[in-house]
Amino acid sequence: MTDAILRMRGITKTFPGVNALADVDLTVRRGEIHAICGENGAGKSTLMKVLSGVYPHGSYEGEIHFGGEPCRFTGIHDSERHGIVIIHQELALCPQLSIAENIFLGNERAGRGGGADASGRARHGRGRGGLGRLLPGLRLVDWNRTNHEAARLLERVGLPENPVTPIADLGVGKQQLVEIAKALSKRVRLLILDEPTAALNDEDSAHLLDLVRGLRDEGITSLIISHKLNEVLAIADSVSILRDGRMIETLDPSAGTVTEDRIIAGMVGRDLEHRFPPHEPRIGEEVLRIEDWTVHSPARHDRAVVSGAALRLRRGEIVGLAGLMGAGRTELAMSVFGRSYGTGISGRLYKDGKPIEARSVREAIRHGIAYATEDRKRYGLNLIEDVKRNVSAAGLDRLARRGWVNGHEEYRVAEEYRTGLNVKAPSVLSETGKLSGGNQQKVVLAKWIFTDPDVLILDEPTRGIDVGAKYEIYSIINRLADEGKAILLISSELPELLGMCDRIYTMAAGRITAEVPRAEATQERLMSHMTKEQEQVG
Repeated sequence: MTDAILRMRGITKTFPGVNALADVDLTVRRGEIHAICGENGAGKSTLMKVLSGVYPHGSYEGEIHFGGEPCRFTGIHDSERHGIVIIHQELALCPQLSIAENIFLGNERAGRGGGADASGRARHGRGRGGLGRLLPGLRLVDWNRTNHEAARLLERVGLPENPVTPIADLGVGKQQLVEIAKALSKRVRLLILDEPTAALNDEDSAHLLDLVRGLRDEGITSLIISHKLNEVLAIADSVSILRDGRMIETLDPSAGTVTEDRIIAGMVGRDLEHRFPPHEPRIGEEVLRIEDWTVHSPARHDRAVVSGAALRLRRGEIVGLAGLMGAGRTELAMSVFGRSYGTGISGRLYKDGKPIEARSVREAIRHGIAYATEDRKRYGLNLIEDVKRNVSAAGLDRLARRGWVNGHEEYRVAEEYRTGLNVKAPSVLSETGKLSGGNQQKVVLAKWIFTDPDVLILDEPTRGIDVGAKYEIYSIINRLADEGKAILLISSELPELLGMCDRIYTMAAGRITAEVPRAEATQERLMSHMTKEQEQVG
């Protein structure tokens, strides 16, 4: 592994008013797993877009050598022909098409034969009959070959699915494996993975990382961008750190001296003595109580996704909710928030000791309940709108008189939250979709804080954002608790729950399985409750 498969030298990329990359050098050895770490805005994605041809030669300064040869990629198809394939965090799959069709989309397996199409229907190929007879120059997709090769690739990535299965029927973890199978179909030599486990549960993440190790053993080189530093240290042979568009250093984890704190220091330019801001809770009286809460799946009315759940929240308290994928955490939160998920919902809600009904989002907001979704890009924000409109979206009643929104007041409120939450945007008129993930999350928080809730449910509030932005989000959460708000924090990261929460509930198979005080909470204890159904804690 001593020879280099990739050398990037003096890469500089500028946008109007922004120097995104400044004289960056990167060397990747053949057959290694090389991680690239950095805060949002450090230049990681820009560097990968230069490498993959999204930013073509001529739009940047510097040189790229791949496989010992100078390369001047003019587009992504050009880099793929050389064996460089990038898998973006937002997966590029067509939900309505089959696995096989997605694997070979744009790289179809044409042939002379007929066979069946992706759904198993008979098709005429090129030959004496059908379209082949009418149009002798036409080459059709050979579906038998397509499905056969797809099945072989699925076996290689460890995905036991029928190639004709629609992508829409697969979970995110399996879709990631389809993307890797798609890369393998292009005879990949360098695989670029952008936040590959950001949306995966622990089991799917472990399987994906094992697959990447297996590809390394086959001689395939991987470049991984990830904010999950524990995974970086578990899998990477080298770790390069970008900060403010500059390459800071490349570390060797095998030396045994590289820790998460060491990587963080390189990313942020300083030591973080504490991963979580210090906080002394001031816990008050109970503000919300949920009793015997049951929710059924909207797709299968006979299946309960939440069964008899009970929990309570107090003012000034940060309460965690832990569980593996499919445990029912989000389903519980959304059903409480105006029944925005589920059917056949039963149970009781109490606010300040009095029973309430929250049968719509509007009613939930009126009762002082807010929910910040785990999927900010799809459900939490209007990405093509400006910051101002996003901040005011859930609280327009506070700005309207006789049906008309006071534009001046809307601007003032948005500017107040932009400065108060340190949203890094030129102005409140900036397009929200162009902000970094951490700043988008601050806009989501601003939207719900503006409704002045008593209860704030935060679903994966730090997913996909860097350590510096996480610290800021944690500080905001602590500040909200100090203002007397009750916080329910849903997270897949157990260290986050242990570092932030005063109490932690665990869920498994739709049931609350334990209530653990902060002083008694450990990762081992939480995981034990998350993996076993026990008697529900009231």
